[in-house]
Amino acid sequence: MKTLRYSLTIAGIAFGSSLFAQSGFSGKIKAEYVPFSNYVRPIDSLKTGSTSDFKRIQAAFSIPISTTLDELGRPKIWAVGVEGSYAKMTNRNYEEPLFPTEMLNAQIGLIHSRHISKTWSIMAMASVGVYTDMEEISSKDLLAQGGVLFIKHFNPRLALGVGPVLTNAFGVPMVMPGLYFNWSTQGRYKLQINFPNGIEFGAKLSDAVELKTVVELSGMTAEVNRNNTSMLLGYQQVVAGLRPEIKLSKSLSIQLTAGTSLARSFSLTSRRLKDFFKMKDEADPRFTTTFYGSAGLSWNFSKR
Repeated sequence: MKTLRYSLTIAGIAFGSSLFAQSGFSGKIKAEYVPFSNYVRPIDSLKTGSTSDFKRIQAAFSIPISTTLDELGRPKIWAVGVEGSYAKMTNRNYEEPLFPTEMLNAQIGLIHSRHISKTWSIMAMASVGVYTDMEEISSKDLLAQGGVLFIKHFNPRLALGVGPVLTNAFGVPMVMPGLYFNWSTQGRYKLQINFPNGIEFGAKLSDAVELKTVVELSGMTAEVNRNNTSMLLGYQQVVAGLRPEIKLSKSLSIQLTAGTSLARSFSLTSRRLKDFFKMKDEADPRFTTTFYGSAGLSWNFSKR
C-alpha cells in the first residue's frame, strides 16, 4: 500500500495518457461535482458529522509543433502539453481544519513519440508545474518530472508500456517506475481498459451517440507545510457511472456522467527520502460514498 500511495502521487503530477502526442490539436475541458459526504475518522473508522464536498474544473491540451513520417509512414511527433486543474472544497463542522479549501495543479511540458520498430514505440516527456493548496505559493510548490516509456504494441488493440520517471516530488531527484496499459475491443460494443485512467464499456446507439459505463481513477497533489516541514498532500477519488457521449462533429464531442464516488480520500506523505519505506500508523482520512456528476467537452483535430 505504501508503494501504491506514492505511485498515485506520481500519477497525479505526471502527464496522463490523454496527452500522448497527437498529430493535431487535441484536448478536453471537464467540470466535476461531488456533493457533501461525511468524513470517516481514520483512527477508528467512525463516520462523523463533519462533511466536505468537491468541485473541480480540468483542462488539458496537446499542441503539435512538429510532425514527420518515418520510412514506413508512421508519425514522429513533438508536441507541447498543457494541463490544469482547480478544485474548491467546503468543509463543515470540523473541530479543526483538516483539509484544504482550494487546490491548484498546473503544468507544461514537452512530449515526443515515435516508433522504434514494427511493434515498439517510445513516449518521452519532461514537464514542470505548480502544485499548491493556494495558501502560500513558493518555490517548494514547483515540481519537475521527466521520463521515457517503452511501449509494446502487441496488436492494434493492446499496448503495454514501462519506463523510468524522474521526479523531485520527494525533495531529491528520484527515479520511480512508470506504467502504461491500454486494451480495447472493436465493434458496436466496446471495452477499454486504460491505466492510469480507468475502464469503459460502451454501446454505440447511433453514429452520433454512444452510452458508456465508466470507472475512473483521478487525483490531485499539493505541496503543504505541516509543522514547518514540506509535505505532499494527495487527493484520490474513484468514481463510477453512466456516460452518454454525443458527437457534435467528426472532431468534437461532449460527455455527461452521472454516478457515484466509490472512494474519496486524502493522504499526507513525507518528501524525505528516508521516509519512503516507512509504514503509516493509521489509515488515510476518507469520505462516505455519495453522488458524482461531470460534464466534459473533448476535441481531436488530428488527421485520420
